[in-house]
Amino acid sequence: MTSSKSHNLRVITTARLPASIEARLTDLFNAVIWSSDRPMSQNELKDAASNCDVLVPTVTDDINESVIAAGKDLKLIANFGAGTNHIDVAAAHGRGIMVTNTPGVLTEDTADLTLALILATPRRLVEGDRRTRAGDFKGWTPTFMLGHRVRGKKLGIIGMGRIGQAVARRAAAFGLDVHYHNRRRAPEAIEEELNATFWPELDAMLPSIDILSINCPYTPSTHHLLNEQRLAMMSPESYVINTSRGTVIDEAALAAALSKGQLAGAGLDVYEDEPRVHPNLLELQNVILAPHIGSATFESRHEMGEKVLINIRAMIDGHAYPDRVLPPGASFSQYSA
Repeated sequence: MTSSKSHNLRVITTARLPASIEARLTDLFNAVIWSSDRPMSQNELKDAASNCDVLVPTVTDDINESVIAAGKDLKLIANFGAGTNHIDVAAAHGRGIMVTNTPGVLTEDTADLTLALILATPRRLVEGDRRTRAGDFKGWTPTFMLGHRVRGKKLGIIGMGRIGQAVARRAAAFGLDVHYHNRRRAPEAIEEELNATFWPELDAMLPSIDILSINCPYTPSTHHLLNEQRLAMMSPESYVINTSRGTVIDEAALAAALSKGQLAGAGLDVYEDEPRVHPNLLELQNVILAPHIGSATFESRHEMGEKVLINIRAMIDGHAYPDRVLPPGASFSQYSA
């Protein structure tokens, strides 16, 4: 670790951040920057929590009750990322520790990657790259590397939040017919803008679509939402795209369905046991395996860091946190203080 003291507030990061954000942190606060790409161990997380006012974790950190309990002076967990399923938010709030995240700024970049996978997977683009590099391209023929066009296909989106809507807007430009399943139906104006068809039952939508894009957050209710039974409902000519969280899919069941020809292919950016990928997926040619790069742009990561800084500044100034995260089922009226 390296440290710089220019403010009394003690801030510790658990991962390397963009250089510009690290510089701001050390200029503004008494910041300790984790200088390795290796994630902190549980003992290191507990040690960090016990020695700071603000902890800045990422999705790779398990901020569980024991880590939170170690934070005797901890006031804020300013997560660098939108998802907070790796943080025991209820335990934090039970101890009067605020939790914030960085929503919104990664929407467009994640939607871009989602659409890239929607286009690349049916057209076997990455497989074609591999085969060309291996010398398997012997010249154009009418039947070589045939895939499927996307225009006119039915795209089913699970989760019509910010990212789901951004995906739907992009999909319309490529002539995809947008369908969606969400916990709550989107407003009529959104459905009209996106020309999107709502399916209240996921099981009813799955057999009807050609490409499934998973864009819902991970919660206990979405764990293995796409399981063996639901994968079996899909057409053998359909594709699965996941840029949400790996645990939304039963990865072993997905690998089995792909290997048996029950699905045509998949494009994945997230995995159930990251960074480990199910070994059977590694053997399949009809799967694109991206290394969790949905928000991996210079612009997105810088804006995420700026949101972390804004939330820390809100704490110092006694202002309302712009990106406050509450425990499941809680309302802001319960935490209005």
